[in-house]
Amino acid sequence: MEGAMREAHSRAQFLRLAAVLVVIAAGLALRRFGYTVNLPFVVVKYGGSALWGAMVYLLAALVLGKSPRSVIAVMALFMAVAVELFRFYHTPWLDAFRLTTAGALLLGRIFSVRNILAYAIGIAAACAFDSARR
Repeated sequence: MEGAMREAHSRAQFLRLAAVLVVIAAGLALRRFGYTVNLPFVVVKYGGSALWGAMVYLLAALVLGKSPRSVIAVMALFMAVAVELFRFYHTPWLDAFRLTTAGALLLGRIFSVRNILAYAIGIAAACAFDSARR
């Protein structure tokens, strides 16, 4: 019985890792090609933010493994809000990093309450589709 539970946990973690990679690829593709294929600004901007929120949930789920999904979701939302609030903190080296592509994707540049809403939507969607929910 314990072996079956361990196998199910390992499978769920593998699926979460695969989902992280798919979500990252989708987010990068959306930001890179969204305007090229004439997607509206709101879809590109906030769709990318929702995918970022989903990625945070999945990464938290990988770290917190066997925790209840509700705990993982709350921790992910806490982390996402913390990163958004971190945008109020400025130092020359941090602002220089934020001007790079990696810095913009990881930390963002400007605080936005709408981003927090998009993160929450992405976290909720990732939680709803989490492979470990069964």
